Amino acid sequence: QVRLVESGGGLVQPGGSLRLSCAVSGRSISTIAAIYWYRQAPGKEREFVGVLTTAGATRFADPVKGRFGLSRDRAKNTVYLQMNSLKLEDTAVYYCNTPPNFLPWGPGTQVTVSS
Repeated sequence: QVRLVESGGGLVQPGGSLRLSCAVSGRSISTIAAIYWYRQAPGKEREFVGVLTTAGATRFADPVKGRFGLSRDRAKNTVYLQMNSLKLEDTAVYYCNTPPNFLPWGPGTQVTVSS
């Protein structure tokens, strides 16, 4: 059974950085066409943040372009979301998943940007 577990969230001041992890178990990330990151802020719909394809291509939502980056460690079977220059509006629970073949959503990891 393939599982996704997000981690790395926390409380950070505006302008700070965090690196989130999406650990995949049950399947090699090299065999997954693309791993997407999403976030859901209180009272809002879950939204797309960024995607890393197996070929190494990335794409980001406009609100995070130039501030967020994606990378992977094949040995650890993990995809990372590097978040820099964090803003108050980045506060949300962050999730990873593998559309169009969605897996059960993991617990997510809470990111709170606050002064």
